[in-house]
Amino acid sequence: MTRRARWVRRLGVVLCAAVLSGCVPRPLDTTFAALPPAQLQAAMVAQSAREATLSTAPAWTLSGRVALARAGQGGSGRIDWTQTGDRFSVSLAAPVTRQSWRLEGDARWARLSGLDGGDREGPDASALLLAATGLEVPVAALSSWARGARADAARFGDAELRFDASGRLARIEQGGWTIDYATWEPAASGAAPRLPGLPRQLQAGRADARVRLIVDAWGTVPAP
Repeated sequence: MTRRARWVRRLGVVLCAAVLSGCVPRPLDTTFAALPPAQLQAAMVAQSAREATLSTAPAWTLSGRVALARAGQGGSGRIDWTQTGDRFSVSLAAPVTRQSWRLEGDARWARLSGLDGGDREGPDASALLLAATGLEVPVAALSSWARGARADAARFGDAELRFDASGRLARIEQGGWTIDYATWEPAASGAAPRLPGLPRQLQAGRADARVRLIVDAWGTVPAP
């Protein structure tokens, strides 16, 4: 067995011991609607406005559960994500086995730690994760998609949006990925700025790769 195969196998064992049921994410129950032109335009305007509001709060955290799969490999576990601008730190752990790994970096550098063979570094987080584990996770774009926003069009291309009957975002198609949204939390009250509601459950997929995220809690990064 090659070293890469051992890494993939170990990661699958670690993650599948965690709390999500099954190692392969199942499709989300997402409902779309064919909105009349006026309502569709209003939904697009509202989406642009919520993205503008989110951009005023670029430092955030989430904790929850994640399931990853690609080409029959994958697993699930607890996730903690901290984002400050383009800098990120993502930890994934299996509580039962107490094993974990961490991916951290920014738009120009990334380091993956916690796997057999020591830390690995590279200029691109997604490429580093794919090479080390065989799993495909669009890390940079996911930091936007996780909050229900389009990723940077200059890096990931234009996005197509679909909405449910109430005009709420139900799907983003961007960069070859399809991101479906199932449940949302209500808008925050008393916050400055007052942030819109954030996704509680979403799934991103491309070809045979899947990333399913269930957010238990959203938070903010304290000011230094």
